[in-house]
Amino acid sequence: MFRNIVRTTLVAGALGLGFVASAPALALDSVKILVPANPGGGWDQTARALQAAINAEGIAKKVTVDNKGGAGGTIGLAQFVNGTKGDGGATLVGGMVMVGAIATNKSPVNLTQVTPLARLSGETLVVVVPASSKIQTLKDLVDQFKANPGSVSWGGGSAGGSDHILAGLIAQAVGVDPAKVNYIAYSGGGEAQAAIMGGHVAAGISGFGEFQSQIKSGKLRALAVSGAERIPGESVPTLKEQGVNVEMVNWRAIFAAPGITEPQQKELVAALDKAVTSNSWKEALKRNDWQDMYLTGPEFKKFLEADVARITKLVTDLGMVKP
Repeated sequence: MFRNIVRTTLVAGALGLGFVASAPALALDSVKILVPANPGGGWDQTARALQAAINAEGIAKKVTVDNKGGAGGTIGLAQFVNGTKGDGGATLVGGMVMVGAIATNKSPVNLTQVTPLARLSGETLVVVVPASSKIQTLKDLVDQFKANPGSVSWGGGSAGGSDHILAGLIAQAVGVDPAKVNYIAYSGGGEAQAAIMGGHVAAGISGFGEFQSQIKSGKLRALAVSGAERIPGESVPTLKEQGVNVEMVNWRAIFAAPGITEPQQKELVAALDKAVTSNSWKEALKRNDWQDMYLTGPEFKKFLEADVARITKLVTDLGMVKP
C-alpha cells in the first residue's frame, strides 16, 4: 500500500514548495507509481525514468514502481481509483492510450475519477516490419494493405490505444475502411516487440523509443514515423513525406489519487517540477527520443478534457468502440 504524505517541521524553502516559511511543509515519505501496463512499454519506461529522477534529486525517501497491465490500462486504472482514495503518495502513469481504451472498452472508470497532475512527455510513433520481411518500404506496406487489408496484421499496444489509432488513421488516409484493420493488441511493449520480431504480425507500431535499439541493431526495419518532422538524428521519413497524410504524437502523463487535498496535490506537482528539471530526466528524454511536453495546473486539465473529447470521437468514427 502507499504510505501517506506526512507533515514535518521542515520549512517550505528547503523543499522549494513555494509555501510561506512559517507554514508546516509536507515532506514526501514514499511515492508509489502504478503502471497500468506490463513491463517494457512506454508507460513503464516513463515511470522508471521518473523514479530515477526522484531518487537522483532526493525528492522522496522512497519511490517504487508496480505494474498492473490489461485492457489498455483500464484494469490498473480501476484498481487505482478503487484502492487509493485520499492517498497523497499514490500516482498513476497514463496517457493517450488510456483515453482511447476507456472509450473502446466502455470502461466503468475514467480519468475524471483521478487527480490530474502533469503531462510529462510526447513520443513520435514508428511503423516497423521484421528485418526478414519482404516489405521494404511504406509504399510496399500500403500497396499490400490496399489490395488485401486482412493480409496485413498490425501489432501494437492495447486496443483503442495510440498504436491502434495510428493504424486506423493510416487506413483512413489511404482509402481503406478502418474497420477492416487487422489489429493484434498486446498488453506490453515487450510482448509486442517479440511478436513483431518473430514475424507473428506483418507490421508493428509503437513509440520510437520502445523500438529504437531493435531498429539500430537491424532486427526491425523502420518504415515511417508519425510526427510532423523526422526525429532529430534519425533518417526515418515521416508518413506525410511519403504521401500518407497522418500526423500524431502520443502523450504521457501522471495522475494522483482521487480525493486528495489541495496541499497534497501541490506537493506532488512541486516534486514533479523538480524532477523534470533534473539531469536524470533530461537524459531520459534524450535517450528515448521523447519530446518535453511538461504541463501542469489548469492548462493541463484543459488539455486533458479537450483531448479526451477528441480521441473519444476519433475512436468512435474509426469504428473501434465496442457495441
